[in-house]
Amino acid sequence: MNDHIRILKNKYTVNGYKDSLFTRSEAENAIRFHRSLPYYNEAPLKSLSSAAEKYGVGAILVKDESTRFGLNAFKGLGGSYAIFRILCDYFGMDHETSVYEDFLDSDIRKQCENIVFVTATDGNHGKGVAWAASLFGCKSHVLMPKGSAEARKQAIEEVGASSVLITDLNYDKTVALAKKLAKENGWILVQDTSWEGYEETPRCIIEGYLTMAQEIIGQMGGRKPTHVFLQAGVGAMAGGVTSFLMNVFKEDPPIITVAEPSTVACVYMSAEKADGKPHAIEGNPETIMAGLNCGTPCSITWPVLRDAVSFYCACEDCITERGMRAYALPENGDPAIVSGESGAVTYGLLLEILEDSELRKLWKIDENSAILLINTEGATDPVNYRKILTMEDV
Repeated sequence: MNDHIRILKNKYTVNGYKDSLFTRSEAENAIRFHRSLPYYNEAPLKSLSSAAEKYGVGAILVKDESTRFGLNAFKGLGGSYAIFRILCDYFGMDHETSVYEDFLDSDIRKQCENIVFVTATDGNHGKGVAWAASLFGCKSHVLMPKGSAEARKQAIEEVGASSVLITDLNYDKTVALAKKLAKENGWILVQDTSWEGYEETPRCIIEGYLTMAQEIIGQMGGRKPTHVFLQAGVGAMAGGVTSFLMNVFKEDPPIITVAEPSTVACVYMSAEKADGKPHAIEGNPETIMAGLNCGTPCSITWPVLRDAVSFYCACEDCITERGMRAYALPENGDPAIVSGESGAVTYGLLLEILEDSELRKLWKIDENSAILLINTEGATDPVNYRKILTMEDV
C-alpha cells in the first residue's frame, strides 16, 4: 500500500443510501440562474484519452473549472447563487423565475448599494462572494486565515471586495470572527459551511455547485461515470455532488472517493470514528492545499459523505504535487490542464491507485471504468504553482 495515502473504506452500506438531499430539480434552478449571468459558459469536460489508454481504463474525464467566470475556480457558482437567493428573499422575488437581469432595475440597484456581505475563506470562496456581491452592486468584506497567500488576497481585492483581511486565526476561528462581525454590523454572512441554526445559505451555496454536475451529465451524453473522485475541505461541494449523482444514478451509483489533505482530513477522521457524527480537527494544520485546509465537516453534507461515499483518502502534499505536474505535462495528445494545489489532489491520488494492482482491485477499476475528476481551481498561487511544476524548493 502507499506510504503517502491513508485509505479508509466506508463501514456503512453505500448502496443503502436513499436520501434525496440534492436532486436534479435543485440543479436545474441553479443552472437556469447561472445561464443568465454575464460571462457564463459551460466549463469543459476534458478527456485524457492517452492517459486512459496507458493505464488500461475506459476513460479519464476532467471537469475543468479553472476558467469559470474568469475567477480561476468553481466557487463563484456557489457564492453567486447564494447571494441571488438572499436578494430574492430581500426583494420578495421568486428565485425559480427571476434572473440576473431583474436586478439591473435602477431602484433595486440603488438599494443593493446598502447591502453588505461578509465571509471567511481560504481563497476561492471569498473571491466568488466578492465577485458576486460586486455583480449585484453590493459591498463585501472578506476574512482569511493565518498563512493565506498574498496572491490570493490580492485576487479577492481585484474582483471588488470592499476589504480583505488576513487574520492570525485558523480557518474555523476566522469563520467565527466573520459570524461575529456580521451580527455586530448588520452584515449578511455568506459562509460555505454550516452549523446548527445556519443552514439555509450554505445549502444555497451547495445548490449553486450543482451547476457543475448538471453540465457534466449533459456533456457525458448518457454515459455513466463508474468512479468519481472529489476533493473535500468542509465537504460541501463533495457532499452536494455525491448526493446529486446518487439520485441521478440511483439504480447503479458510481464508486465515489473523497480526497483530503492528510494534515486536516476532518471527513476522513469523522468516518474513521464511526459514531455517525462529524468531528473537528483543532490547531493550525498546514498543507499546500489551502482551499481544503478546513477543520470541521459541513453539517448539511456530512450525512451524505458518511453514508454514500465508498472510500476516504487522506493525502500528503506530494500527491497533489504529482497531480499538478501530470495535468500540466500530460500524456501525448492529451490536453494540458492548469490545476492548483486544491484542484489536483484527486488526479494525483488516481495515478497512485492506477499504478498499484492491489489498489486497482480494491477500487474495482478495469478496462471498462469511466473515471470522473473535477479540477476545482487553476493556479491560484502562481508563485507556488511554478515552484511545484519545476520542482524547485518542493
